Amino acid sequence: MSIQPVHAGEQKVTAARLSRDAYLYIRQSTLYQVANNTESTLRQYDLKGRAVALGRPPDRIHVIDIDQGHSGASAADREGFQHLVAQVSLGRAGIVLGLECSRLARNNADWHRLLQICAHSDTLICDEDGLYDPTTFNDRLVLGMKGQLSEAELHYLRARLRGGILAKARRGDLRLMLPVGLVYDGAGHVARDPDTGVRAAVTMVFDTFTATGSAFAVVKAFREQNLTFPGRHHTGPRQGELYWKPLTHTQTLKVLHNPRYAGAYCYGRSRHTSDLDGHHHTITKPVQDWTVLIPDAHPGYITWAQYEANLATLQANAVAHDPDRAARAAGPAREGPALLQGLVVCGRCGRRMTIRYHTLTDATVVPDYVCQYQGIKTATPVCQFVTGAAVDAAVTAFVLATLTPLALEVALSVSDELIAQAERADAIRAAGVQRAQHAADAARRRYLAVDPGNRLVADTLEADWNATLRDLATAQDDYTKARTDPAGLLTDEQRAHIRALAGDFPRLWNDPATPIRERKRLLRLLVSDITLTRHDPTITVQLRLPGGQDHTMTIDIPPQRWHQHPTPATTLAILDDLLEHSTTGQAAAALTARGLADGAGRPFTSDRVRYHCFHYKISTRVERLRAKGLQSLTETATRFGVHPFTVKRWRELGLLTAEQSSDAPAYMFHPDQSRPSLTQVWTAESADRHGTPSRHAELRAAGLLTQDEAAAQHGVTTVTIIHWRKLGLLTAAQTDLKGRWLYHAHQPTPTRPQVLAAVQAAKALPTRA
Repeated sequence: MSIQPVHAGEQKVTAARLSRDAYLYIRQSTLYQVANNTESTLRQYDLKGRAVALGRPPDRIHVIDIDQGHSGASAADREGFQHLVAQVSLGRAGIVLGLECSRLARNNADWHRLLQICAHSDTLICDEDGLYDPTTFNDRLVLGMKGQLSEAELHYLRARLRGGILAKARRGDLRLMLPVGLVYDGAGHVARDPDTGVRAAVTMVFDTFTATGSAFAVVKAFREQNLTFPGRHHTGPRQGELYWKPLTHTQTLKVLHNPRYAGAYCYGRSRHTSDLDGHHHTITKPVQDWTVLIPDAHPGYITWAQYEANLATLQANAVAHDPDRAARAAGPAREGPALLQGLVVCGRCGRRMTIRYHTLTDATVVPDYVCQYQGIKTATPVCQFVTGAAVDAAVTAFVLATLTPLALEVALSVSDELIAQAERADAIRAAGVQRAQHAADAARRRYLAVDPGNRLVADTLEADWNATLRDLATAQDDYTKARTDPAGLLTDEQRAHIRALAGDFPRLWNDPATPIRERKRLLRLLVSDITLTRHDPTITVQLRLPGGQDHTMTIDIPPQRWHQHPTPATTLAILDDLLEHSTTGQAAAALTARGLADGAGRPFTSDRVRYHCFHYKISTRVERLRAKGLQSLTETATRFGVHPFTVKRWRELGLLTAEQSSDAPAYMFHPDQSRPSLTQVWTAESADRHGTPSRHAELRAAGLLTQDEAAAQHGVTTVTIIHWRKLGLLTAAQTDLKGRWLYHAHQPTPTRPQVLAAVQAAKALPTRA
């Protein structure tokens, strides 16, 4: 084909363009076209001769054919096209060849970007129709129109195919991949799987979810009963074959969300989008936006109403993914001791109340119901806080006393469900044994039918037979174990026990074998929700029942433990007298020495003394000294205009008088004292340095040892000496000089067992009220 110049007297193939290489781009949209449309591929490779005719030697013609089987709708996934654009951008290409512009790109954005780069780098474009120079207006106009026609052609092709698919789908005739449990029969109609084991497994998923209301509980039930879930190979050499594997949470959610199990034919449940970088995303559409939905189109495992109820339950359970929904949805029943978990509504703001727990001194875990959504969101105090023990007890009493007939019906349905669930699990295991027996028989027949002399085939068939026999033995062992295991199929005695409990709902409720989670499920069948409103000193409890009735009751706020175990008045009077001249620690030691304890029978400690002062409105040691007009260390230092350390030193030298206010030790000073003069300070310091008789000197004269001397005598560090003194293993006397201690001489060194026993005793001693 002759090449006509665009401008008279000007050739497109110039020496500058010939000095650069030629790039031939080859592409087919699908692998099917690559394998079957070979003539199109040959035509594209023949363009290499066109490049030779335009003056390029064969060794300077680069063929890019790594995009075979990729669509031209986007350049994101086409590595070859990206390489071509890179070479053109670097100025290494003098001409780009393609059978037609649709081979290079079927997207106008990609196509015009390539034209712009070719014009900038002075690169020609050649197809089967001619040779084009993107730097000239006329050629660029023709190339632009070809790109638009190429994209329009792709649109028309897709529209025709899409129209046929949609028309067939609207009639329900489009054959789609079915989930496990559904198959196409010989006439092409959808039917339930003829395999009894498959049907039983799928049915058990829906029945267990209806009973528990939780997808995780379904997985847990399968795992506890050692059951597997079926699946089918959809591709590969084993296409259509059945396999079994443990049920997972993701698979359970797929089964519950699939409308085909409800007998509905559907198409267009999701839509696909692409980012600018070519990444594809799948977005699930709501039911009302599905392209095709035909209810009751074929047999299913549940009804459409059950399917919608399952979706509503799953949405209510997913409170962790939506904070706003968490304030409205109850969520599934959990294992915690809060009986009303998920049912309690705040009577002030109308939101769901969450659960907190606190532990009593006897290790009892007590629930609390808290409305804290707005408090967390806006950093404000919680709406209201209600202790759950009294509310749980009141609701339980109401249910047991008032709803007995309805509770009896619920208990009977629960017992029937337990029996039916065990029977379904037994049927699934029996079907598994039958399936394994059939596979072993088939492997045996194949092995016996082969020529024994053909060892290559016979050895393989023999290995297959042995494998099926092992699978059969495993299935039989699991079935036998489940039949004999008390946790498996219910015995006649267990069934009689369940029926007996069903006739006595209070006994069933209080039976230790009834898990707290089952109690919550029973309560949810009897009560819709419970509204709590705290009005000190009472709590208003409003119960709403499923039939529309409601019941209101008022309970008292439970007293605090201090009120349940009051300390005798005589003990409080003694404590009041002790605090006149003792710190909290000294008062606790004095009370313990007299054999007195608090209302719960626990010995007094410094912390418990402070708690008694707070709860029984007893003035503390500091409050008493404040009432006498004494000042703190900081206040005294400020009044004298000196550092607090100087005030401490003046007290140690006897220049200021003070009274001990805490066990730290800390002191409070009398207010009517004047600042010591410089002469008084020098005289006191001199007397202290020269050993003026004092308590410290008296104790030293009596033979008591300093901390360093005691450490040297026992061969340990001073830190160990302090530790032993605090544990009561060494006796010592406190001096008035800076609060130091002097130790009695000739004390035995504590042994390791003595130290360990003292440490354990110190840990066991309670420190809080």
